[in-house]
Amino acid sequence: MCVPLGTPTSVLLGLALACHPGPTLAVTALVTALAAGSGRGPAGCLLVLAAVLTGQLSVGWSNDAVDARRDRALGRTGKPAVSGRVPVPALWAAAVVALVACVPLSLANGAAAGGFHLLGVAAAWAYNLGLKATVLSWVPYAIGFGQFPAFVSLGLPGQPWPAWWSVAAGALLGIGAHLANVLPDIDGDLKTGVHGLPQRLGPRRTLALTPVFLVAAVAVLWWPAAPLAAALALAPRLVRRPAAPFQSAVAVAALAVALLLVRGTG
Repeated sequence: MCVPLGTPTSVLLGLALACHPGPTLAVTALVTALAAGSGRGPAGCLLVLAAVLTGQLSVGWSNDAVDARRDRALGRTGKPAVSGRVPVPALWAAAVVALVACVPLSLANGAAAGGFHLLGVAAAWAYNLGLKATVLSWVPYAIGFGQFPAFVSLGLPGQPWPAWWSVAAGALLGIGAHLANVLPDIDGDLKTGVHGLPQRLGPRRTLALTPVFLVAAVAVLWWPAAPLAAALALAPRLVRRPAAPFQSAVAVAALAVALLLVRGTG
């Protein structure tokens, strides 16, 4: 069924698509599962879910709002703001509402825990608002993923600090995710003046460096699994398919996430 552009249904569908639903749901599910594995009860897990979801929604919507002009210039008609499904002001309004809701939901997990989560959300907004075009583009991802173990752990009774390896693994996983996420768009980014770290490195070096951070994350979480992660990262050399290197990076990232869920926050 074709939904006419400009209708309330079209705008709602556009907002759903513009929030980057895949990463938003994946990160929300990961942190909620981490909270459950670390000992948070059903109510606590629901609070974690709500805080992370609103934070991720605000980041996704603000990202598409900021990038609307660039996406239009590159002819990315799959983007809701470019196709006309949702106007840019609506994206900004939704992003601000989600951000405002994220603050009390985060702090409801405790002042220290909520503070770390809001630090991660602020870093993501800084990335959207300009840091993505600098050599420090990787920093918000390191902060954003590295703070999640602290957010979960400090929300437990007694507010225990997370183990160093969980924070380090989260930061390494975040940097790897940044490189893998930007990789397909490097050429278009360069055309529109975005010169973050992956764009400066170029596709080849970014592709080679991505598995390094992901394998390092696996090694920090559980070093005996590092050989398996390295094998997954090197497997594309035996397969002549363009998508193989990216798929191998996803496989290593999935292994790191699985180990993080198994080990918890320490």
